Amino acid sequence: MSEEREEVKRWLVVPGDLVTDQKVKLGPNVFVEGGKVYSKVVGLAEVRNGMARVIPLEGRYIPKEGDPVIGVVVDVKIPGYDLDLNSPYFGFLPNEELPEEANYGDIVMATVKKVDEVRNALLEKGNILRGGELITINPKKVPRVIGKKRSMLNLLQSLTGVTILVGANGRIWLYGKNADVAKEAIFKIEQEAHTSGLTDRITKFIEEELDERRGSKA
Repeated sequence: MSEEREEVKRWLVVPGDLVTDQKVKLGPNVFVEGGKVYSKVVGLAEVRNGMARVIPLEGRYIPKEGDPVIGVVVDVKIPGYDLDLNSPYFGFLPNEELPEEANYGDIVMATVKKVDEVRNALLEKGNILRGGELITINPKKVPRVIGKKRSMLNLLQSLTGVTILVGANGRIWLYGKNADVAKEAIFKIEQEAHTSGLTDRITKFIEEELDERRGSKA
């Protein structure tokens, strides 16, 4: 796997720095203004295979065997797919590990099967996630979003009715009509992960948001 990888040029950027003035697909942590692509975060910028992205320097994800991850297809090869894992390292998913053909920019959930000597990950058990919304949080805060015995994740899903898939790499996929409420709740968990009484505050936050939404429709 590592022998096939080309050397990719990366450089340090801060929010607002120019990544490229070329017409490219948008990867994570970038935005377009005036036809140019800029960084949203402090990180390492790269333009690869017609896609611009920035890898955040805070809370970088390091692949580990057995991790569930959510990646974005950044390269399509004859034997499989290269996935951006919100990490300095890439994941490779063989064709036989994906039940359907993927394209550039597709969102894929998979499992890390093994990690090579340069920390790139071989993936397995892939599935394309269609529709929905993809968000990114600090990977170090993922355990708090899941909670003990999946308690926080179950709470989020039961209160909002949203399907939520969480990758160990900080990527979270949401699908459902209340996805915006679930998204704000997850960002609140990320910001307040170190505090006590979080479950009660998240419950109150979601209930108030949903009540307000129902009231506005009345």
